[in-house]
Amino acid sequence: GRLEALLFEAKGDWAEAERAYALILETNPFDQIVHKRKIAIAKAQGDMSLAVDYLNKYLELFMADHDAWRELAEIYVSLQMYKQAAFCYEELILAQPTIPLYHLAYAEVLYTLGGLENLQTAKKYYASTIQLTGGKNTRALFGVCLCSAAISQLTKGRNKEEESSELQSLAAEALMKDYKRRAPSMEALVAGMLKNMKLS
Repeated sequence: GRLEALLFEAKGDWAEAERAYALILETNPFDQIVHKRKIAIAKAQGDMSLAVDYLNKYLELFMADHDAWRELAEIYVSLQMYKQAAFCYEELILAQPTIPLYHLAYAEVLYTLGGLENLQTAKKYYASTIQLTGGKNTRALFGVCLCSAAISQLTKGRNKEEESSELQSLAAEALMKDYKRRAPSMEALVAGMLKNMKLS
């Protein structure tokens, strides 16, 4: 049974643990704990592609498991499979739209993918993170600034959105205030970086 499988796992006897879990799943294919143990075994062995496979099969059965979606997204990011990670974060945002962490992670994946459309969408999700956190997320503030600079670089000034430049100015201003208050020794460095991005 399950205890026997856990014992094999504790000893590092992965093959026997897998066999024991497979037997349990034959009689009860909807045993969530056993599915999660199989994922854990794959990860413990460093076999991330197998972990991805198991997570995808698990999510076919248990689509509402937010932790599994997040785990899959994080594995995809570690494997540099950013489009797949973006899909997972989209699922998380649809299921739990008020959690800023998902907006931030999605924005970072889109920023990493690059390209004008992805950067514009990333900027919107950085902005929603700022909104959800009451302006208290430094990574999101930096994200807006980085996206603004990258979009400006890609469009070479052709893309003059009033709302966009106001957002980047507000983000840059908020960053400067934050650094002045929390890390005054870094203030000049941040000011220089923003100036190089032509945002202040």
